[in-house]
Amino acid sequence: MKSAQRGGIIFRLMFLLMLAVPLFGIYLVRHPLLRFAGDWWVVDERPERADAIVVLGDDNFGGDRAARAAELYRANWAPMVVASGRLLRPYAGIAELIGRDLETRGVPQNAILRFPQRAENTREEAQALRDLVTSRGWHRILLVTSNYHTRRARYIFSKVFPPQVTVITVSAHDSDYDPDDWWESRQGQKLFLLESAGYVAAVWESWRGASSAGASPASPVPSPASSAK
Repeated sequence: MKSAQRGGIIFRLMFLLMLAVPLFGIYLVRHPLLRFAGDWWVVDERPERADAIVVLGDDNFGGDRAARAAELYRANWAPMVVASGRLLRPYAGIAELIGRDLETRGVPQNAILRFPQRAENTREEAQALRDLVTSRGWHRILLVTSNYHTRRARYIFSKVFPPQVTVITVSAHDSDYDPDDWWESRQGQKLFLLESAGYVAAVWESWRGASSAGASPASPVPSPASSAK
């Protein structure tokens, strides 16, 4: 009886030890694993000469997306920058804010195409931009968005845009998300989790064929500011 009890205790101890060793190993390498997870969201493709640079809406407070787009423009990668953004009021929205950010960073007013729209998510914004790009006859664009958003944006645009349009995804540094230590700040954790959920939702929507099932794109809003001057 005692021998059986000792055998049971030893078995449980061995099981706990076998469980503890890999957990301790994961704990020791947690930072490299977290950095790898944070880095996975970032896609930064090499720029090529393009018809336009497209800045996705909902830029952060510092205007980091606009800053990266302005850098690309000053480096002569494209002759025009599209400032895409949802409307906040019938007469103004994020496109106007991004346009102003671009101007303050050296992009001439006549090289900025303000593109207000009513998109509620990245897929709807991609649909609206698809109509703009195809109507202009553009064949290559540089797509600028925040670093944490690049993988999802590239995936969605690859599903929404026609194959004859090349979309090159360029990452913009984001002051709220550093892939090397995103877990150290509440905002970094929030962006990581939201992006994880957003990517899963994007794959699910694509799998269901949402873009070809009659989902109406977010229509661009006619405005005097929505054409290059």
